[in-house]
Amino acid sequence: MYWSAALISLQTAATAIAFTFFLGVAAARFVAGLRRNAWKMLLDGLFPLPLVLPPTVIGFFLLFTFGVNRSAGRFLAEFFGYKIAFSWGATVLAAVVVSFPLMYRAARGALEQVDPNLVYAARTLGLSEWRIFWRICLPAALPGVAAGGVLAFARGMGEFGATAMIAGNILGKTRTLPLAVYSAVAAGDMESAYGYVAVIVGVSFAVVAGMNHFLAKERRRRRKGVGA
Repeated sequence: MYWSAALISLQTAATAIAFTFFLGVAAARFVAGLRRNAWKMLLDGLFPLPLVLPPTVIGFFLLFTFGVNRSAGRFLAEFFGYKIAFSWGATVLAAVVVSFPLMYRAARGALEQVDPNLVYAARTLGLSEWRIFWRICLPAALPGVAAGGVLAFARGMGEFGATAMIAGNILGKTRTLPLAVYSAVAAGDMESAYGYVAVIVGVSFAVVAGMNHFLAKERRRRRKGVGA
């Protein structure tokens, strides 16, 4: 019983982070490279918006966009034969949207901390901007980017409001751990609710502990590299 919701949550968060990671890093690189501050301010206000909006409002916008009677929803249904609303894909969509701001902000901050002298030196050696990003900027910003990825993963796994709006609470299909906790409490089944809470706390603790282990290893590796 517990592991069905846990498996759905893990699958949702893992699939979502695959999209969120690349979208967040790409958006951070794009915004960091803009020369006009007006565009930076606009995008810096737009990209983190899901972080401050109530999750139910985000879910409403997603349902308004991808509902079966809406343009995007009809397009997916007619051309791809896939109805995203109230499906497992909707849980992934909700997780991507709500976790994107965390990934974006973490990646943006980490990339802005990269020593610009490294970038200037690479340009003088004739490296393209693409190679500079992948071989210099991203490795240098890896600890911050990785931390953002873990936070985004945890946020996607713990999403409730947006998931309930766009994906529903379908047992064995879209019922994630937060929705399972809500359903158990609503039914007065506190024993099951305790079990679901224990599972999600255990998984969250394992994710955070893994992140701390990785960051500690990375710091030791970098100190050895500097010392050498």
